[in-house]
Amino acid sequence: MKIIIPMAGKGSRFLPHTLNTPKALISIGGKTILRRLVESLSKIIQIFSIEEIIFIIGNFGNDVEKQLIKLSHDMSVNPVIYYQIIPLGTADALLKAKNSLTGEPIIVAFSDSLFYHDSFDKEITDQVDNIIWTKKVKNPHLFGIVKCDSSGIITNFIEKPNNYVSNIAIVGLYYFNNSFLLKKELQSMLDHNIKNKKNKEEYQLTSVLENMRKKGEKFTSKQVKEWMDFGNKKRTIYSNSKILSRESKNSELIHRKVVIKNSLIIKPCSIEENTNIENSIIGPYVSIGKYTKIKNSNIKKSLIQDYTTIQHANLNHSIIGSHSTYIGEKSKKVSLSDYSVFK
Repeated sequence: MKIIIPMAGKGSRFLPHTLNTPKALISIGGKTILRRLVESLSKIIQIFSIEEIIFIIGNFGNDVEKQLIKLSHDMSVNPVIYYQIIPLGTADALLKAKNSLTGEPIIVAFSDSLFYHDSFDKEITDQVDNIIWTKKVKNPHLFGIVKCDSSGIITNFIEKPNNYVSNIAIVGLYYFNNSFLLKKELQSMLDHNIKNKKNKEEYQLTSVLENMRKKGEKFTSKQVKEWMDFGNKKRTIYSNSKILSRESKNSELIHRKVVIKNSLIIKPCSIEENTNIENSIIGPYVSIGKYTKIKNSNIKKSLIQDYTTIQHANLNHSIIGSHSTYIGEKSKKVSLSDYSVFK
C-alpha cells in the first residue's frame, strides 16, 4: 500500500498567505498542517507497513522539497515527488502520479484536511473495495458530498451541490483497493475532456468516483470522529481553535523558552520557543510561532507564524505570516503574508 498526498493547488482562497508558503506548510500549534496530516496517518503506516509517501506538488522550490523529504524520513518511509505545474483540478493532480498507480491499494489524503480517527485497521479489510471517509456537515454546498443507502454503500457522488441532497461531506481521505482502476478512470476523464461543470478549467476527483461507481465499483462511506478543514482562512482559524482545545487537555503548549513579561496568557494557546511577549493579553485560541516578539498588544483567535514582530495591535480572527512586522492600534481582522510590513 502507498499513500498519496496531493498539495499542488495555489491555495487561492488562502491568499495572501500562500504567496510564499504552500498552505500545507502553514504552522498550527507548532506543527505544519502537513506534518499533522502525516502523523494522523501513522497508524495506517505502521499497520500496513507502508514504505512510500507520494507528494504531488507545484513549483514550490527546493526548500519545500527538502521539508517533504525530511518529513517522510521522520516517519521511516520513502518520499516520491511528482509535479502539477498547471493547476487543473484534483483528478489531473492524481494522474501526475500515474507511474506509481500500478494496481496496489492506495490511500489518498488531501493536504487541506485533518481528522482524528482510530478505526483504520478495522475498516480497511479484504471485505471492502473502496472507502470514502466522510463527516456530516451543516453547509454541504461547500463540499463534495455523497448519498448512501442504509448499509453505508455510496449511491451518488455530487461536487458542491446547489440544492440539498445530502449532508454527508467527503473529508479528503480515500482508500482504493486497486490503484490501476483509479488510474484508468482518471485517464479516461482527461482523454474525454470531462471537466467540472462549475469550474470548466478543472478535472475533479468527485466526477471520477461517480463514473467508477456507475461502472460497478463499490464505495463504502465511513465517518471520521472529528474533521478539521483548512480550505480557507475562516475555517483555518476555527480549526486552530479545535486543535488547541484538544491538545491543551493532555500537554503544555507554551514552550519553556518563552519569555513573558507583565502579560496575561488566556489558555488554550500555543507559543513556540524563543518568543518574547511583553505588556500584552494573548488568547484564547492563539498559535504563535518561534522567535516572535509581541509588545503592547491584545490578540485572540489568531495564528502568528515565525520570526514576526507585533506591536500596539488589537487582533482577532487574524493570520500574520513569518518574518513580518505589524504595528497598529485599531481592532482588526488582519491577513498579512510572509515578509510583509504594516505600520
